[in-house]
Amino acid sequence: MANVLLKCAAVDVLLQWTGWAVSAALRTERFYDLAGSGTFILLTHLSRHWGGRGFLRQKVQSGLVTLWGLRLGLFLFFRIMKEGQDRRFNHVRESPGIFFVYWTVQALWVFITLLPTLILNIEQRDRPLGIRDWLGWSLWLLGFTIETVADQQKWNFKNDPDNAGRFIQSGLWAYSRHPNYFGEIVQWSGLFVSASSVMQGAQYASLISPLLVWFLLRHVSGIPILEKLALKRWGSDPAFQQYVRDTPVLWPFLR
Repeated sequence: MANVLLKCAAVDVLLQWTGWAVSAALRTERFYDLAGSGTFILLTHLSRHWGGRGFLRQKVQSGLVTLWGLRLGLFLFFRIMKEGQDRRFNHVRESPGIFFVYWTVQALWVFITLLPTLILNIEQRDRPLGIRDWLGWSLWLLGFTIETVADQQKWNFKNDPDNAGRFIQSGLWAYSRHPNYFGEIVQWSGLFVSASSVMQGAQYASLISPLLVWFLLRHVSGIPILEKLALKRWGSDPAFQQYVRDTPVLWPFLR
């Protein structure tokens, strides 16, 4: 298992650093998210090819990761092609050194987030499907639905001329200021639960996967940046101030 994990890590780093070299040369972030989601899909199937046995649990888990990667990667790619830029990179794309850090962090994010699925796909043992499988896959479906619906609601809102200069506070966005991120965390939590069906010993340390997703979205690259931008744009708007007071930042119904 260690040998296959190392091979997956090497492919991951090689792809992200190649993406950095191309993107730094072109001074664009347009391929960043697409490269990340594509690497998720590639490593998932490479791990099955290099170490898996073709068990049903491995096939289902790999299919769920693939569906997530295709949906989110293409959505983010088409969005940035339409908008022309990603505001997260406003002070990054012109600095190759900082850009390199972003791509390297993405390599770490991909590998650690995918770790439970990699462990599952490499594992040679199998067990009958049980409660953890069904619970994990149900959580994944819940999170996938929430993230997909939230992304589409915001996309529709932003593309309606009547909403120019306004912030979204309808649909799922009435229950969380970042429901898409909530859905993302739920998905990877579910994939850890299902993968844990065949885990033993130190493999349970891959719980770091959903914890890292939560930490990055809540404290690093997701919510802090978007909250700062929103405060700068609508901070003096009483309606936005009320929205912030009444709506949880991430977890629905939890202040």
